Amino acid sequence: MKNLWIIMPVLLMSLGTYAQDSLSTYSRQAAQNNISLKPGDSRFMLRGYYHTGLDAITSEGETDYNFAGGTIAPILMYKQSDRLFFEAEFEGAFEDGEFEWGLEYADVAYVLNNYMTVRAGKFLLPFGTFMEKLHPAWINRLSTRPLGFGHDGIAPTTDVGVELRGAFHLGDVKLNYQAYVINGPQLKDGSEEPDEAGMLMFGYMADNNNDKAVGGRLGFFPFSSSALEIGLSALSGKVGDKGSRFADVRANLYAIDFSLVKNLSFMKSMVDIKGQYNYSQIGNANYKVPEDTTDLFYDFTNTSNSYYAQVSIRPSFVSNEFISNLELVGRYSSMDPPEGSLWEQSPTQLAIGLNYWIDWRTVIKLGYQTTDGLGDHDSPEPITQDMFYIHWAMGF
Repeated sequence: MKNLWIIMPVLLMSLGTYAQDSLSTYSRQAAQNNISLKPGDSRFMLRGYYHTGLDAITSEGETDYNFAGGTIAPILMYKQSDRLFFEAEFEGAFEDGEFEWGLEYADVAYVLNNYMTVRAGKFLLPFGTFMEKLHPAWINRLSTRPLGFGHDGIAPTTDVGVELRGAFHLGDVKLNYQAYVINGPQLKDGSEEPDEAGMLMFGYMADNNNDKAVGGRLGFFPFSSSALEIGLSALSGKVGDKGSRFADVRANLYAIDFSLVKNLSFMKSMVDIKGQYNYSQIGNANYKVPEDTTDLFYDFTNTSNSYYAQVSIRPSFVSNEFISNLELVGRYSSMDPPEGSLWEQSPTQLAIGLNYWIDWRTVIKLGYQTTDGLGDHDSPEPITQDMFYIHWAMGF
């Protein structure tokens, strides 16, 4: 023990000398490469969001209570120079009792000039605004997505390709634009999931044919205050597998979106109105009748549409701090799949919520949602699903 007390000071002095020498060496190397070592000056930035909560879902007379298990989405950003940037988002969540990670997007962007930026990789598609800008848990005013987005939805999510984007003024009108070339969505031909024949799959890394999809969005602010934005989106490309009888099937997707954020001075409140309409048209094709051994086929006019409208109001300018942090939100959404398909149920959904903002990026959400006409591949009769929830979402 006595030897230990003698050795420790010597060891600490040696470590301190080594650390100081290492820092001095690094400082000299940094100076030689013109690298600034100012405190807090970093090329890296970590951002993201997290949410969790409790759901009570009632369907066909039975209620299930589940904790929404801690979904986290870290976003890594790196600045190579004033023009070159990299960004990636990872999503981690519990699936079937196991925690799994996935890549939401990863792209590199280069600023060409004040009006144009090019990016390449896997990115959120600017088809409308919900998936690209509004879906993160702390930005979405409700804890769920509108009908038509996500699984079995008709709105694109992510894809791999290259994009040009930018903004400019045309007189008093401000415009922003995105134009891209991507691998494109893929058609479900019914070979693996017969009940989903005719649907589109989004977000796949690999291309299933040699026909690249093209698309874009044009948004414009008609007023100088930028309170109102209206956007038009389109996406077109072949979706069938190369060499199959679906090889020439093409999909054309369109969307219109709007956003209005305005100060209602007479109510001392901010109102935020958002909406989006999606339309999907897929070329005609013959699909095999499930569980039939005589090679019978069926077809249908493969057009779908969905929409949502959402209003939120927050009394931000009242003197009472508690009341000023409250927010009331309501949303209605609908989806109309193709008549004659095996997934033709046409659900409608009403959602209302009361939020409390702890700070500008942390919110507690209390809400109720009811969905009528919800379809299930194993239960052809439409059902009603009610959901109560309390969630906590945080951006960081």
